[in-house]
Amino acid sequence: MAVREQGERRAAVVVIGAGQAGLSAGYHLQQRGFASALDEPGARRTFVMLDADAAPGGAWQHRWESLRMATVNGIFDLPGFPQPPIDPDEPSRTAVPRYFAAFEREMALPILRPVAVRSVERADDDPDGELLVDSSAGRWRARAVINATGTWNNPVLPHYPGAERFLGRQLHTRDYVSADELAGQRVAVVGGGISAVQLLEELSRVGDTRWYTRREPVFLEGDFVPEITGRKVIEQVTADAEAGRPTGSVVSYTGLIWTPYARAAKVRGALERRPMFTAIEPHGVREADGTLTTVDAILWATGFKADLAHLEPLGLRNELGAVPVRGTRVVGEPRVHLIGFGPSQSTVGANRAGRAAVREVDRLLARADDRTLAASGQRRSVEA
Repeated sequence: MAVREQGERRAAVVVIGAGQAGLSAGYHLQQRGFASALDEPGARRTFVMLDADAAPGGAWQHRWESLRMATVNGIFDLPGFPQPPIDPDEPSRTAVPRYFAAFEREMALPILRPVAVRSVERADDDPDGELLVDSSAGRWRARAVINATGTWNNPVLPHYPGAERFLGRQLHTRDYVSADELAGQRVAVVGGGISAVQLLEELSRVGDTRWYTRREPVFLEGDFVPEITGRKVIEQVTADAEAGRPTGSVVSYTGLIWTPYARAAKVRGALERRPMFTAIEPHGVREADGTLTTVDAILWATGFKADLAHLEPLGLRNELGAVPVRGTRVVGEPRVHLIGFGPSQSTVGANRAGRAAVREVDRLLARADDRTLAASGQRRSVEA
Protein backbone atom coordinates (compact mmCIF):
# COMPACT_ATOMS: atom_id res chain seq x y z
CA MET A 1 0.00 0.00 0.00
CA ALA A 2 1.57 3.28 -1.13
CA VAL A 3 1.39 6.02 1.48
CA ARG A 4 2.03 9.68 2.09
CA GLU A 5 3.07 11.18 5.39
CA GLN A 6 0.33 11.30 8.02
CA GLY A 7 0.01 12.30 11.63
CA GLU A 8 0.84 10.13 14.63
CA ARG A 9 -0.76 6.68 14.77
CA ARG A 10 -0.61 3.69 17.11
CA ALA A 11 0.09 -0.05 16.77
CA ALA A 12 0.93 -2.51 19.53
CA VAL A 13 3.71 -3.87 17.32
CA VAL A 14 5.55 -2.25 14.44
CA VAL A 15 7.45 -4.61 12.15
CA ILE A 16 10.21 -2.84 10.20
CA GLY A 17 10.99 -4.65 6.95
CA ALA A 18 9.06 -7.12 4.78
CA GLY A 19 11.67 -9.59 3.60
CA GLN A 20 11.50 -13.23 4.65
CA ALA A 21 11.96 -12.48 8.36
CA GLY A 22 9.43 -9.64 8.39
CA LEU A 23 6.83 -11.68 6.51
CA SER A 24 7.26 -14.52 8.98
CA ALA A 25 6.70 -12.11 11.87
CA GLY A 26 3.59 -10.71 10.19
CA TYR A 27 2.17 -14.20 9.69
CA HIS A 28 2.75 -15.22 13.31
CA LEU A 29 1.29 -11.96 14.65
CA GLN A 30 -1.88 -12.75 12.73
CA GLN A 31 -1.87 -16.30 14.09
CA ARG A 32 -1.77 -14.91 17.65
CA GLY A 33 -4.75 -12.66 17.06
CA PHE A 34 -3.10 -9.32 16.31
CA ALA A 35 -5.28 -7.25 13.98
CA SER A 36 -4.27 -4.81 11.29
CA ALA A 37 -3.59 -1.36 12.71
CA LEU A 38 -4.73 0.00 9.34
CA ASP A 39 -8.15 -1.68 9.47
CA GLU A 40 -8.78 -1.64 13.25
CA PRO A 41 -6.82 1.33 14.60
CA GLY A 42 -8.77 1.37 17.87
CA ALA A 43 -8.02 -2.25 18.81
CA ARG A 44 -5.45 -2.96 21.52
CA ARG A 45 -3.60 -5.85 19.85
CA THR A 46 -2.65 -4.49 16.44
CA PHE A 47 0.36 -4.46 14.16
CA VAL A 48 1.63 -2.72 11.06
CA MET A 49 4.56 -3.46 8.76
CA LEU A 50 6.74 -0.71 7.27
CA ASP A 51 8.81 -1.65 4.22
CA ALA A 52 11.34 0.63 2.53
CA ASP A 53 11.04 -1.02 -0.89
CA ALA A 54 8.42 0.00 -3.43
CA ALA A 55 7.49 -3.63 -4.18
CA PRO A 56 7.50 -7.03 -2.47
CA GLY A 57 10.63 -9.17 -2.49
CA GLY A 58 12.99 -7.67 0.06
CA ALA A 59 16.62 -7.60 -1.07
CA TRP A 60 16.00 -10.35 -3.61
CA GLN A 61 14.50 -7.88 -6.08
CA HIS A 62 17.87 -6.09 -6.22
CA ARG A 63 20.15 -9.10 -6.87
CA TRP A 64 22.16 -9.22 -10.07
CA GLU A 65 20.54 -10.59 -13.23
CA SER A 66 22.63 -13.73 -13.58
CA LEU A 67 21.91 -15.05 -10.07
CA ARG A 68 19.59 -17.94 -10.90
CA MET A 69 17.46 -20.04 -8.59
CA ALA A 70 19.77 -22.99 -9.26
CA THR A 71 22.70 -20.97 -7.88
CA VAL A 72 21.24 -19.66 -4.63
CA ASN A 73 21.54 -21.81 -1.52
CA GLY A 74 17.82 -22.51 -1.38
CA ILE A 75 14.80 -20.45 -0.30
CA PHE A 76 12.91 -21.93 2.61
CA ASP A 77 9.10 -21.85 2.35
CA LEU A 78 7.34 -18.98 4.05
CA PRO A 79 5.10 -20.21 6.91
CA GLY A 80 1.86 -21.80 5.78
CA PHE A 81 2.58 -21.12 2.11
CA PRO A 82 4.63 -23.68 0.14
CA GLN A 83 6.53 -22.44 -2.88
CA PRO A 84 5.15 -23.34 -6.30
CA PRO A 85 7.47 -25.16 -8.73
CA ILE A 86 10.23 -22.76 -9.79
CA ASP A 87 12.33 -22.90 -12.92
CA PRO A 88 15.97 -23.31 -11.75
CA ASP A 89 17.08 -21.09 -14.64
CA GLU A 90 14.87 -18.17 -13.60
CA PRO A 91 16.63 -15.15 -12.08
CA SER A 92 16.17 -15.03 -8.32
CA ARG A 93 15.36 -11.31 -8.64
CA THR A 94 12.02 -12.22 -10.29
CA ALA A 95 11.20 -15.65 -8.83
CA VAL A 96 11.52 -14.79 -5.13
CA PRO A 97 9.68 -11.43 -5.26
CA ARG A 98 6.81 -13.10 -7.12
CA TYR A 99 6.56 -15.72 -4.36
CA PHE A 100 6.72 -13.05 -1.62
CA ALA A 101 4.04 -10.97 -3.36
CA ALA A 102 1.72 -13.99 -3.55
CA PHE A 103 2.25 -14.61 0.18
CA GLU A 104 1.42 -10.98 1.01
CA ARG A 105 -1.82 -11.18 -1.00
CA GLU A 106 -2.84 -14.51 0.52
CA MET A 107 -2.22 -13.36 4.11
CA ALA A 108 -3.53 -9.80 3.58
CA LEU A 109 -0.72 -8.38 5.69
CA PRO A 110 -0.92 -4.69 6.71
CA ILE A 111 2.18 -3.53 4.81
CA LEU A 112 2.88 0.12 4.04
CA ARG A 113 5.45 0.86 1.33
CA PRO A 114 7.63 2.51 0.36
CA VAL A 115 8.20 3.72 3.92
CA ALA A 116 11.68 4.52 5.23
CA VAL A 117 12.07 4.36 9.00
CA ARG A 118 14.26 7.23 10.17
CA SER A 119 14.55 6.50 13.87
CA VAL A 120 13.20 4.53 16.83
CA GLU A 121 13.38 6.06 20.30
CA ARG A 122 11.77 5.74 23.72
CA ALA A 123 8.74 7.92 24.41
CA ASP A 124 9.71 8.19 28.12
CA ASP A 125 11.55 6.33 30.90
CA ASP A 126 8.71 3.89 31.57
CA PRO A 127 9.98 0.35 30.74
CA ASP A 128 6.40 -0.56 29.82
CA GLY A 129 5.98 2.65 27.84
CA GLU A 130 5.84 3.24 24.13
CA LEU A 131 8.48 3.45 21.44
CA LEU A 132 8.31 6.21 18.83
CA VAL A 133 8.90 5.05 15.26
CA ASP A 134 9.55 8.03 13.01
CA SER A 135 9.14 7.30 9.30
CA SER A 136 8.68 8.92 5.92
CA ALA A 137 4.95 8.22 6.35
CA GLY A 138 4.63 9.80 9.77
CA ARG A 139 5.13 8.65 13.36
CA TRP A 140 3.91 5.44 14.95
CA ARG A 141 3.64 4.82 18.68
CA ALA A 142 4.33 1.17 19.44
CA ARG A 143 4.62 -1.02 22.50
CA ALA A 144 7.18 -3.24 20.74
CA VAL A 145 9.26 -3.22 17.56
CA ILE A 146 10.31 -6.24 15.53
CA ASN A 147 13.19 -5.17 13.33
CA ALA A 148 13.69 -7.11 10.09
CA THR A 149 15.72 -4.67 8.00
CA GLY A 150 18.39 -7.14 6.92
CA THR A 151 21.71 -5.90 5.54
CA TRP A 152 21.17 -4.83 1.91
CA ASN A 153 21.16 -1.11 2.65
CA ASN A 154 24.38 -1.21 4.68
CA PRO A 155 27.15 -2.37 2.33
CA VAL A 156 30.70 -2.63 3.67
CA LEU A 157 33.02 -0.36 1.68
CA PRO A 158 36.62 -0.51 2.96
CA HIS A 159 38.68 2.63 2.46
CA TYR A 160 42.11 2.38 0.88
CA PRO A 161 44.50 5.28 0.35
CA GLY A 162 43.99 6.91 -3.03
CA ALA A 163 40.48 5.54 -3.62
CA GLU A 164 39.12 9.01 -4.33
CA ARG A 165 41.70 9.53 -7.10
CA PHE A 166 40.92 6.34 -9.03
CA LEU A 167 39.85 7.24 -12.59
CA GLY A 168 38.06 3.98 -13.30
CA ARG A 169 34.78 2.71 -11.92
CA GLN A 170 34.24 1.49 -8.37
CA LEU A 171 31.12 -0.46 -7.47
CA HIS A 172 29.87 -2.70 -4.70
CA THR A 173 28.04 -6.00 -5.13
CA ARG A 174 24.91 -4.01 -4.32
CA ASP A 175 25.42 -1.97 -7.52
CA TYR A 176 26.30 -4.88 -9.80
CA VAL A 177 23.75 -5.83 -12.47
CA SER A 178 25.46 -8.04 -15.06
CA ALA A 179 28.84 -8.91 -16.54
CA ASP A 180 27.94 -7.03 -19.73
CA GLU A 181 28.63 -3.67 -18.10
CA LEU A 182 32.26 -4.71 -17.42
CA ALA A 183 32.89 -6.78 -20.56
CA GLY A 184 36.35 -6.39 -22.04
CA GLN A 185 37.70 -4.64 -18.95
CA ARG A 186 40.37 -5.51 -16.41
CA VAL A 187 38.52 -5.82 -13.10
CA ALA A 188 39.86 -6.15 -9.55
CA VAL A 189 37.39 -8.19 -7.50
CA VAL A 190 37.83 -7.69 -3.76
CA GLY A 191 36.35 -10.09 -1.20
CA GLY A 192 36.60 -13.65 0.03
CA GLY A 193 32.94 -14.68 0.13
CA ILE A 194 30.43 -16.56 -2.00
CA SER A 195 29.42 -13.47 -3.98
CA ALA A 196 33.05 -12.74 -4.89
CA VAL A 197 33.50 -16.25 -6.28
CA GLN A 198 30.23 -16.10 -8.22
CA LEU A 199 31.13 -12.76 -9.76
CA LEU A 200 34.69 -13.83 -10.54
CA GLU A 201 33.33 -16.80 -12.44
CA GLU A 202 31.07 -14.78 -14.70
CA LEU A 203 33.34 -11.75 -15.12
CA SER A 204 36.28 -13.96 -16.06
CA ARG A 205 34.25 -15.15 -19.05
CA VAL A 206 34.04 -11.67 -20.54
CA GLY A 207 37.08 -9.84 -19.22
CA ASP A 208 40.36 -10.00 -17.30
CA THR A 209 39.93 -10.40 -13.53
CA ARG A 210 42.23 -10.13 -10.52
CA TRP A 211 41.11 -11.51 -7.14
CA TYR A 212 42.15 -9.82 -3.88
CA THR A 213 41.40 -10.96 -0.33
CA ARG A 214 42.77 -10.09 3.11
CA ARG A 215 43.21 -13.75 4.02
CA GLU A 216 43.83 -16.90 2.03
CA PRO A 217 40.37 -18.29 1.13
CA VAL A 218 39.57 -21.73 2.51
CA PHE A 219 37.71 -24.10 0.18
CA LEU A 220 36.14 -27.20 1.71
CA GLU A 221 35.79 -30.50 -0.08
CA GLY A 222 32.38 -32.13 -0.20
CA ASP A 223 28.86 -30.74 -0.32
CA PHE A 224 27.22 -28.31 2.06
CA VAL A 225 24.94 -30.36 4.34
CA PRO A 226 22.41 -27.99 5.97
CA GLU A 227 21.46 -30.46 8.71
CA ILE A 228 25.08 -30.66 9.91
CA THR A 229 26.98 -27.61 8.70
CA GLY A 230 24.02 -25.28 9.09
CA ARG A 231 23.35 -26.33 12.67
CA LYS A 232 27.00 -25.89 13.61
CA VAL A 233 27.15 -22.42 12.05
CA ILE A 234 23.98 -21.32 13.83
CA GLU A 235 25.46 -22.44 17.14
CA GLN A 236 28.66 -20.48 16.49
CA VAL A 237 26.89 -17.30 15.35
CA THR A 238 24.44 -17.52 18.25
CA ALA A 239 27.31 -17.81 20.70
CA ASP A 240 28.94 -14.69 19.26
CA ALA A 241 25.68 -12.70 19.17
CA GLU A 242 24.73 -13.60 22.73
CA ALA A 243 28.24 -12.87 24.00
CA GLY A 244 27.99 -9.38 22.52
CA ARG A 245 30.64 -10.00 19.86
CA PRO A 246 30.20 -8.72 16.29
CA THR A 247 29.13 -11.58 14.03
CA GLY A 248 31.09 -12.25 10.86
CA SER A 249 30.06 -13.26 7.37
CA VAL A 250 28.63 -16.71 6.71
CA VAL A 251 31.86 -17.74 4.96
CA SER A 252 33.91 -16.77 8.01
CA TYR A 253 32.09 -19.60 9.83
CA THR A 254 31.70 -22.15 7.00
CA GLY A 255 34.51 -21.66 4.51
CA LEU A 256 33.85 -21.79 0.76
CA ILE A 257 32.35 -24.80 -1.00
CA TRP A 258 33.59 -26.18 -4.30
CA THR A 259 30.37 -25.42 -6.17
CA PRO A 260 30.16 -25.92 -9.96
CA TYR A 261 30.70 -22.19 -10.52
CA ALA A 262 33.73 -22.18 -8.19
CA ARG A 263 35.27 -25.08 -10.11
CA ALA A 264 34.57 -23.34 -13.41
CA ALA A 265 36.29 -20.20 -12.12
CA LYS A 266 39.28 -22.27 -11.02
CA VAL A 267 39.62 -23.92 -14.43
CA ARG A 268 39.57 -20.48 -16.00
CA GLY A 269 42.35 -19.34 -13.64
CA ALA A 270 40.13 -16.77 -11.95
CA LEU A 271 40.75 -18.10 -8.43
CA GLU A 272 44.42 -17.19 -8.30
CA ARG A 273 44.14 -15.11 -5.17
CA ARG A 274 46.40 -12.11 -4.55
CA PRO A 275 47.10 -10.46 -1.16
CA MET A 276 45.24 -7.20 -0.63
CA PHE A 277 46.71 -4.23 -2.43
CA THR A 278 48.09 -1.45 -0.26
CA ALA A 279 46.77 1.59 -2.12
CA ILE A 280 44.65 2.68 -5.07
CA GLU A 281 46.15 4.90 -7.74
CA PRO A 282 44.49 6.77 -10.64
CA HIS A 283 44.96 3.89 -13.10
CA GLY A 284 45.21 0.84 -10.87
CA VAL A 285 46.20 -0.71 -7.55
CA ARG A 286 49.54 -0.90 -5.76
CA GLU A 287 50.23 -4.56 -5.04
CA ALA A 288 51.56 -5.87 -1.73
CA ASP A 289 54.95 -6.37 -3.40
CA GLY A 290 55.06 -2.73 -4.50
CA THR A 291 54.27 -3.23 -8.19
CA LEU A 292 51.42 -1.44 -9.96
CA THR A 293 48.60 -3.36 -11.64
CA THR A 294 46.43 -1.34 -13.99
CA VAL A 295 42.69 -1.97 -13.73
CA ASP A 296 39.60 -0.40 -15.28
CA ALA A 297 37.24 -1.16 -12.42
CA ILE A 298 37.22 -2.28 -8.78
CA LEU A 299 34.32 -4.45 -7.66
CA TRP A 300 33.97 -4.51 -3.87
CA ALA A 301 32.39 -7.87 -3.02
CA THR A 302 33.01 -7.05 0.62
CA GLY A 303 29.66 -7.93 2.10
CA PHE A 304 27.16 -6.15 4.28
CA LYS A 305 26.45 -5.36 7.92
CA ALA A 306 23.14 -5.22 9.75
CA ASP A 307 21.13 -2.15 8.77
CA LEU A 308 20.41 -0.73 12.22
CA ALA A 309 21.16 3.00 11.92
CA HIS A 310 17.53 3.88 12.74
CA LEU A 311 17.93 2.15 16.14
CA GLU A 312 20.93 4.25 17.20
CA PRO A 313 18.82 6.62 19.40
CA LEU A 314 18.16 3.62 21.68
CA GLY A 315 21.87 3.14 22.47
CA LEU A 316 21.83 -0.62 22.00
CA ARG A 317 25.48 -1.18 21.04
CA ASN A 318 28.17 -2.29 23.47
CA GLU A 319 31.82 -1.22 23.58
CA LEU A 320 32.62 -3.64 20.71
CA GLY A 321 30.00 -2.05 18.48
CA ALA A 322 27.75 -5.12 18.64
CA VAL A 323 24.12 -5.37 19.74
CA PRO A 324 23.90 -8.18 22.34
CA VAL A 325 20.80 -10.37 22.00
CA ARG A 326 19.20 -13.32 23.77
CA GLY A 327 17.42 -15.21 21.07
CA THR A 328 15.81 -12.36 19.13
CA ARG A 329 15.43 -10.01 22.12
CA VAL A 330 17.85 -7.10 22.48
CA VAL A 331 19.47 -7.36 25.90
CA GLY A 332 19.42 -3.62 26.51
CA GLU A 333 15.84 -3.07 25.31
CA PRO A 334 13.36 -5.98 25.64
CA ARG A 335 10.75 -4.12 23.58
CA VAL A 336 12.98 -4.50 20.50
CA HIS A 337 13.60 -7.78 18.70
CA LEU A 338 16.05 -8.35 15.84
CA ILE A 339 15.20 -10.98 13.24
CA GLY A 340 17.03 -11.85 10.05
CA PHE A 341 20.02 -10.84 12.17
CA GLY A 342 23.08 -12.80 13.28
CA PRO A 343 22.13 -16.48 13.48
CA SER A 344 18.78 -15.91 11.73
CA GLN A 345 20.12 -14.49 8.44
CA SER A 346 19.31 -17.67 6.48
CA THR A 347 15.80 -18.09 5.09
CA VAL A 348 14.97 -20.95 7.46
CA GLY A 349 16.51 -18.99 10.33
CA ALA A 350 14.46 -15.93 9.40
CA ASN A 351 11.25 -17.96 9.52
CA ARG A 352 12.04 -19.35 12.95
CA ALA A 353 13.17 -15.97 14.27
CA GLY A 354 9.89 -14.38 13.16
CA ARG A 355 7.92 -16.94 15.12
CA ALA A 356 10.20 -16.68 18.17
CA ALA A 357 10.09 -12.88 18.23
CA VAL A 358 6.29 -12.82 18.07
CA ARG A 359 6.03 -15.33 20.91
CA GLU A 360 8.33 -13.19 23.07
CA VAL A 361 6.55 -9.95 22.18
CA ASP A 362 3.16 -11.49 22.96
CA ARG A 363 4.42 -12.50 26.41
CA LEU A 364 6.04 -9.11 26.97
CA LEU A 365 2.79 -7.27 26.24
CA ALA A 366 0.78 -9.67 28.41
CA ARG A 367 3.12 -9.13 31.39
CA ALA A 368 2.98 -5.35 30.89
CA ASP A 369 -0.82 -5.51 30.82
CA ASP A 370 -0.81 -7.55 34.03
CA ARG A 371 1.37 -4.95 35.75
CA THR A 372 -1.00 -2.20 34.63
CA LEU A 373 -4.03 -4.12 35.88
CA ALA A 374 -2.31 -4.99 39.16
CA ALA A 375 -1.54 -1.32 39.72
CA SER A 376 -5.25 -0.60 39.39
CA GLY A 377 -6.22 -3.44 41.75
CA GLN A 378 -7.25 -5.94 39.06
CA ARG A 379 -5.78 -9.18 37.78
CA ARG A 380 -6.32 -11.41 34.84
CA SER A 381 -5.06 -14.87 34.00
CA VAL A 382 -2.48 -15.01 31.25
CA GLU A 383 -1.14 -18.11 29.61
CA ALA A 384 2.63 -18.33 30.10
